[in-house]
Amino acid sequence: MSKCYDLNIDEVNQLLGKLSDKYIIYAPKRVFNGGRYALDDTVIYGEISKFEDIEFDKRTIFSIKEVLTPLSQTLFYFTEDEFKEAKIRDSRDILILGRACDLNSIKIQDQIFKENGGIEDYFYSRLRDKTYFVLMECNNQYDGCFCCSLGTNTTDIHDVGISFREDGAYVELENSFFHEYLTGFKPSSYEIQFPKENKLVVDYPHIDNEEEYNQLKIHPMWDEYEKRCIACGKCTVVCNTCTCFTTTDIYYNDNCNVGERRRTCSSCMLESFDKVAGGENFRKTTKDRYRFKILHKVYAHDARFHTGPMCVGCGLCDSDCPQLISYSATLEKINLALKEIRLEAKKEETDNA
Repeated sequence: MSKCYDLNIDEVNQLLGKLSDKYIIYAPKRVFNGGRYALDDTVIYGEISKFEDIEFDKRTIFSIKEVLTPLSQTLFYFTEDEFKEAKIRDSRDILILGRACDLNSIKIQDQIFKENGGIEDYFYSRLRDKTYFVLMECNNQYDGCFCCSLGTNTTDIHDVGISFREDGAYVELENSFFHEYLTGFKPSSYEIQFPKENKLVVDYPHIDNEEEYNQLKIHPMWDEYEKRCIACGKCTVVCNTCTCFTTTDIYYNDNCNVGERRRTCSSCMLESFDKVAGGENFRKTTKDRYRFKILHKVYAHDARFHTGPMCVGCGLCDSDCPQLISYSATLEKINLALKEIRLEAKKEETDNA
């Protein structure tokens, strides 16, 4: 049974101080004047050490995935004769504070990096295997959120739950492993709450079979995105579950045998990402790339892992698209397209009977 404690701001800072000896702690953090416009702030996942660092009232503009898969990451260094693995910059374990949708996205990241084809991604696993999670209670509804429609409004991946308030926080212990850090604090009867409903309700599409998938690929619903989408890739960078990356060798001088290999976040929405040897590109248009991204989330991921869509309903892509393209609206258009496809299939079946 979980235990809860009532901490004021000073006590929260005491707790964070104790935890910092063993853990590097990440949480939503405000960056002043770091937003899209002049004098506009933004919120990202960053390293924190005190209560005042944590932005618990606003959601992040970038995703939790950046802690385990940084936007740019050196994998190894090489010379003419050998290569050397890049070290982890901090030997401490990792503690990440995130909302339920954020934490559920880690399960999808695990599938892609640890369970895909039976081979684990070493550079992901070496961080993931030393990572623990704290559930942050949702204090607000955010535009574009539809976690309740997907069942990602609850999670079981966390060891500790926390509900922030202006004068402190309630801390709920789920795992006795952290009991030593909370000894001596005031007990409380408070229970961490999960969101029960969203303003936005989404009927997430379900594609029944590969034939429907193939028919959906050629449906005219995708044509509008050739005009609307500018293929900037912002939606995939901020997405909690997208994992596309490129690897690049950086050479230090004229000797091409000395340098480092980096893994850098990329996007299936970028024309350069789809190019293969010889310069061929099998997804030639913006609508082709947008369709691929959407259908991978709706169908292809589930077809491989059988665990549902590659989405947690966080709404980050909706909130940050410069063209105001709504992912949830796209899903509704898919539902309408599927109705057309199924009606046509039923008509053909009747005609052939």
